[in-house]
Amino acid sequence: MPSSTDRIEKSVVLSAPRSRVWRALTNVGEFNKWFGVELTAPFAPGAVVSGNLAIPGYEHLVMTLWIEAIEPEHAFSFRWHPNATDTSVDYSADPTTLVAFTLDEVPEGTRLVVTESGFDALPESRRVPAFTGNSSGWASQMKRIAKYLDENSGSANV
Repeated sequence: MPSSTDRIEKSVVLSAPRSRVWRALTNVGEFNKWFGVELTAPFAPGAVVSGNLAIPGYEHLVMTLWIEAIEPEHAFSFRWHPNATDTSVDYSADPTTLVAFTLDEVPEGTRLVVTESGFDALPESRRVPAFTGNSSGWASQMKRIAKYLDENSGSANV
């Protein structure tokens, strides 16, 4: 059974139709805008997509996603190396975590849930910083997608 440090879950209710939220999640151009990255290829199951972060102070970092699954307007998942911010470290041998987004219709619009799991498999020296950093990072990203959708298609409630 996973520990309480193995899994992060954050959610937001967005005042946008599921199809609109889905497009913001899975259209790489829209994903880039709200997530703060410059990925260079479309998302497709089995694809490896990478690009530099576009967040001030982190532009030197490259983010790589291994796309796991795309279930239209329901679920989107990828793997990545969480908190891979030290450019002198080769993270390629480290385990990845699984990031899964799910969408559900609710009376107010769409509930978006992001779950990241697999932190317990990370090397001990990286486990706590990755979990802590990504926990606050996903809270921030839920606000960012809400703001993006609010500015591009209606309001959102965080």
